[in-house]
Amino acid sequence: MMEQALSPIQRGFFSRRRRTDIPQLPPGAVYVFQVGGRCSVYPEGTAFDPTYAEAVDATSVSLVDMRARLVEAERIIPSVSEADAFTVRATFTCQVTDAATVARQGVIDATVPLRAYLSGEDQLARASAAHRIEEVNAVRELVTHRMNAYTTIVPPRIAGMSVEYVGIEVLTPEDLRTWEQEVRDERRMREMVRGQREFETDDVHRIAELLSQGSHYVDAFGVAREDINIHAIAARIHQADADDKAYGRQVAAHDKQRAHERETAERNMRQALLLAVLDHARESGYVDHQLLQQLLDLGNRAGPNASQAAGALPHAGAAPRPANDGPHDDHRGFIKDEDDLLD
Repeated sequence: MMEQALSPIQRGFFSRRRRTDIPQLPPGAVYVFQVGGRCSVYPEGTAFDPTYAEAVDATSVSLVDMRARLVEAERIIPSVSEADAFTVRATFTCQVTDAATVARQGVIDATVPLRAYLSGEDQLARASAAHRIEEVNAVRELVTHRMNAYTTIVPPRIAGMSVEYVGIEVLTPEDLRTWEQEVRDERRMREMVRGQREFETDDVHRIAELLSQGSHYVDAFGVAREDINIHAIAARIHQADADDKAYGRQVAAHDKQRAHERETAERNMRQALLLAVLDHARESGYVDHQLLQQLLDLGNRAGPNASQAAGALPHAGAAPRPANDGPHDDHRGFIKDEDDLLD
């Protein structure tokens, strides 16, 4: 409802109100003129007549909404902590049934009497005072049951209006809402990170399985997904083959060089051994030509020096060279034993 005072007009035969004195009537509302101590409702659905007697004599006019409206009323109830409190919000449907009574009572806003009605239920405060602010769901259940009983025993009333109780809710405190949102966001973030890690692990296993099947399978997979150019693969394979061949040639040349070095070292060692044996035989004056032939075969024809040394030795039938120390036994053209080769 909206109320506006009107300036008095001197009565006469042609007395009338100016249209600018009367506020614009919104849809669903009616004019209620106050004349002296009574209220008069202007006929609903008819155009305003500036010469209407009640309008000319009125000291004020009220615009009363006749449509049904939802009206909310709030109340603060305590929690177990002095630092926190619950806010309850009750919803009612209100509709004016007697515009004159509403104008006379001056009910500009139906929220005011409904808030007073809600405050009349002291059991709400007693029910909520035993709970912490985090137990808002339990408080909601208690408040709902208590309001259902209260509105049944003591229904809401406003003069000139029909009022019906719709329901009640306990609002979540802003700080609790903020905290819950932060916890929720953190939980979601952790779940997202966990999911990303699981996806990465799956990708790692899949890639490892692909790599275990060989490079050709991986290349084929890349070509199928258009991540790898087939011409690049062909060029890489050609280059790899060329590198393998070049490496093979290097390895073969290196092995050949090592084999030649080993063969030369062995030949030199055999030649030195043969020469040492021949020198010892020449000093002793006795040589077994069969043993010499075996040494020559073992030395694989070590060289001309060994042959010359062998030719310079006396034959087995030659006369023995006398020694300065005294007579020697007849060796009959043979080396006596292996110790003679070493002495």
